[in-house]
Amino acid sequence: MLKSVKVRDYMTRDLITFSPDMSLFKAIDVLLGNSISGAPVVDADGHLLGLLSESDCLRGILSGSYFEEAGGTVRSVMTDVVESIDADADIVKAAEHFIHKGRRRLPVMDEGLLVGQISRRDILRAVKAYNEHGAPK
Repeated sequence: MLKSVKVRDYMTRDLITFSPDMSLFKAIDVLLGNSISGAPVVDADGHLLGLLSESDCLRGILSGSYFEEAGGTVRSVMTDVVESIDADADIVKAAEHFIHKGRRRLPVMDEGLLVGQISRRDILRAVKAYNEHGAPK
């Protein structure tokens, strides 16, 4: 059953992350260059500080243009209240979170450190694998 499948089994491990002191325009270059819509913001020890999304970047640019200031840092525009999920949680819990909270992805934590990210697409991959290999047909 899917409740026995852990988040860690389907999470993305090789994440692009941002430093809080990175310039906003450098972060935008990274998002565009990697065709991603957001990424975690971590400190030097790997502790999750927030998330930077395309929306955060747009908000920062609009705010900067209003005040005739360009740029800023990731820290100045990131979302710092971040929901996450434990690596050992089952993927059903992650799926429920996506449905009820409207999120696309969740940072995955293990012993207080960021170890990956799980997305709605990752959950669909798990369901497909389960259906192909373990579900009654």
